[in-house]
Order: sequence, then C-alpha cells, then structure tokens
Amino acid sequence: MLEVNGVSVKIGAILALKNFTLNIKKGEMIALIGRNGAGKTTLLKSIMGVNKLSDGIIKFNDINLANSASHERAALGIGYMPEDRGLIPELTVEENIVLPSWSIQNLDSDERLGLVYKIMPELKEMSDRKALLLSGGQQKMAALGRALVLGTQLLLLDEPFEGVAPALSQRLGEVIRGLKEQNMSIILSQSELNHTEDIFDKQFVIERGENIN
Repeated sequence: MLEVNGVSVKIGAILALKNFTLNIKKGEMIALIGRNGAGKTTLLKSIMGVNKLSDGIIKFNDINLANSASHERAALGIGYMPEDRGLIPELTVEENIVLPSWSIQNLDSDERLGLVYKIMPELKEMSDRKALLLSGGQQKMAALGRALVLGTQLLLLDEPFEGVAPALSQRLGEVIRGLKEQNMSIILSQSELNHTEDIFDKQFVIERGENIN
C-alpha cells in the first residue's frame, strides 16, 4: 500500500532523513521506533507532503506522491495525527474532528463521524465541548478521531501515547488495537515499545534519520 524508498529530507542545513526505506501492506500495523529527534516526525510529515523530499520516492497504492499536496494525499485516504494534536482550541470536539473532511470531495463526513463515535463513544459524549477545555489525553483522542475521518486506508499516528495519563493511554491502546478489525493500515511512532507491542506486524527503528534494522 505504501512504499517509502530511499527517502532523504533536509530541514534547513540538516539532513533529517537519510535514504530511509519503509513499506506497509493493507491491514498491517507498523511501529516506527526512535528517540526524540531521530526523524520519526520528519518521516510522517514527508509522507503527508509537509516536507519536500531531497531524494527518494513515496508511493501510495502505486501512485507517486511527488507532486501531491497534503490535502490531495488526505483525499487518497491518508489520515495524520500529529504529536502536538493540532486542534483548534475555540472549536468543539466535533468541529475539530470533521473540519478537514469538508475540503474532501466524495467523502461522507457524517458516515465517517458515525464510525469515529462507534469506535470512541467518549468523543460523542464530549462532542460539544471546546478543545481548550479537554485534558491532554482527551485532546489526543479527538486528534485520533480527526485522523480517522480522513484516514479511510492509512493512519499515521505520531507519538499518540506521549504525555498521556496511564488510564487514557491504556484506552488509546485499546482503540488502536480495535482498528485492526477495520482492516486499517497504521504507522505508529513512539520512543519505545510499550503495552501495544503485541499489535504490531513489524517494526522499523530509526536513528539519526536512517534505518538501523
């Protein structure tokens, strides 16, 4: 489904990714493991089209993404959950979840929102609350819901457990496990494997922007 072949990316004068390669099949869950600053976020942003490639190629379902903008990649069914959540504080939970879908043609946002609420009923209970009133863990849940609305085929989850209280971290793990039933392909980045280790089909380790496994 996704092929990342020999990708290099420069951030300013720094080579943040160096000939990095990764692939994921339909329905697979992949762990991207690396310390802070290893290049995990750079890779996920590159897949989403935020970072320009210096070298290499990224294909999604055999489509070369080289000239595709971020919103065009989202329209292909790729959802992205950033580490910093990226919610709009003054909007409600539901508004944050569905907002990106309004720019995607042929996407039934009501159907996708219904799926999000089925998977995470707690989000429906707080749907009218403004994002600024949520805890860090609740914001992570909302950000995951937003990614699910767009990510009909592939989810990119950047450090979903970072800074989350243990109870909500466990709940997030349960939700992500449950996504296997949806036949979702997922790349999940984290500093180290934790209680979700058993759900991954394979792992890629990144250090200083390079594959080390």
